[in-house]
Amino acid sequence: MKAGWQTKKLGEVCEVIGGGTPSKDKAHSAFYSGDIRWATVRDMKSDLILDTEFKITTEAVRASSTNVIAKGNVVIATRVGLGKVCLIEHDTAINQDLRGIVPKDTESLAVPYLFWWLKSVAHLIVKEGTGATVQGVKLPFIKSLEIPIPSLSEQQRIVAILDEAFAGIATATANAELNLANARELFESELQAVFTNKQEDWLEKTLGDLCCLITKGSSPKWQGISYVDKPGILFVTSENVGEHHLIMMNKPKYVEEKFNIKDKKSILRKGDVLTNIVGASIGRTAIYDLDDVANINQAVCLLRCNPKLLDNRYLTYLLNSPILINILHDNEVNNARANLSLGFFSQLPVPLPSVEEQSKIVGRFDEVRAETKKLEAIYQQKLKALAELKKSILNQAFAGDL
Repeated sequence: MKAGWQTKKLGEVCEVIGGGTPSKDKAHSAFYSGDIRWATVRDMKSDLILDTEFKITTEAVRASSTNVIAKGNVVIATRVGLGKVCLIEHDTAINQDLRGIVPKDTESLAVPYLFWWLKSVAHLIVKEGTGATVQGVKLPFIKSLEIPIPSLSEQQRIVAILDEAFAGIATATANAELNLANARELFESELQAVFTNKQEDWLEKTLGDLCCLITKGSSPKWQGISYVDKPGILFVTSENVGEHHLIMMNKPKYVEEKFNIKDKKSILRKGDVLTNIVGASIGRTAIYDLDDVANINQAVCLLRCNPKLLDNRYLTYLLNSPILINILHDNEVNNARANLSLGFFSQLPVPLPSVEEQSKIVGRFDEVRAETKKLEAIYQQKLKALAELKKSILNQAFAGDL
């Protein structure tokens, strides 16, 4: 740290103000009909909170433990969204998951400087979080954080440098994110073009006509059977079914050997197509390519293709394309809440060239997907580098090295 800089505990130089939630019962529904902005973690979508999902009345403020933080100040998340730091554009009340951090003397501590410093220590707040389901940090910890305080003119100089640097980084990040999205859209548009502009000699058949088996599994918990460490029977859930690949990096689930597999149709064979049929990951599809004896739960549909009629790779590309999502939209089905039936898949129309042509189409898709993955890797690496650059600049700023 530079000579002449002081170090003080945050609680010495700032008021740390908590919040609360006005009653939401029917008798107090009018509390949420006011014009006072009331912020929660959900409103912390960018560095500046311009507006909030809910607005409350003056009476709601008086009748609850919420507090109104004056405009232009900083709020941080100390529960649920640990590490989030925002400025507020307007006077804003906060809930119990947030804290307002207000300088006691703005002649010695500038709010913009405080904002950037809190950004620099966000990782420490995240690391301190405790709680089995909801992570949070306690007030004494926040107040004990040590903030370096140079002169006001030095604070202003640092803020000017950070504002300029981060504006440039934000532009570069937005461009990289756009390029990443464009790369993915390029591949999706290729899939869409093939499956929606089918050739004249193509047939259209239902998936039920093209599969030897369409089924789903069930939860072993319903049968009093526990998950165990290996050895056991591998249990594949919707979490394991990624887009074109199985996701097994987390600890796989196994079930006890007493789980009866003899009469279960849902025991997997290598080459089976698996697609998620419940919730937000609906339609995510992969081929089972492992040698383990495995079963699926009720959130996964098993599609066993008749190889004389349908290439399993072709079906995987079809289900991972926008076509399934479009069908859901046409039928006004909410993806996040959908629970597709086996009958839905049995009746699903499939644009069908010959098996030989299916194989050629898969080869073309593989080439485009490989190129897309290369571009994605480049842009993701750039985003990672920009994130590291932000950390580096913040560290230098508050060590006195800018």
